[in-house]
Amino acid sequence: MSGLGKGSFYGGCYVDASGQPLEGQNTYRLHVPANAPVREFWALTVYSKDTAALFLNSNRPTVSSFDKGLRKNADGSVDLYIGPKAPAGQEVNWVYTPPGKAWWPWFRFYEPTEALFNKTWKLPNIEKVP
Repeated sequence: MSGLGKGSFYGGCYVDASGQPLEGQNTYRLHVPANAPVREFWALTVYSKDTAALFLNSNRPTVSSFDKGLRKNADGSVDLYIGPKAPAGQEVNWVYTPPGKAWWPWFRFYEPTEALFNKTWKLPNIEKVP
């Protein structure tokens, strides 16, 4: 692959793991497995489904592997939370969505590596938190 490791790769969706639309009043979790296939960093940003822009007045529209204090699990994976309120102790790993608003994410891989393209590393679906 001549372009491998250059630029960025984006992944997105409109539904959660059960096939339901992503809604701002719900809380969701995205489990990012360890050793994300990037030479630079990864980032999750959420956008309004109505406007395709960031939500107005959101002070937390994105989270990335560069964020200071990002909480990692013992195995190096990261659990990200998306919703109207951060779960207790997860503020650094959280992205805000306003209640009553549909949204969609871009998960960006900056300078992706081969594991992304040959699918030896997989990003799971976003799951609704009960």
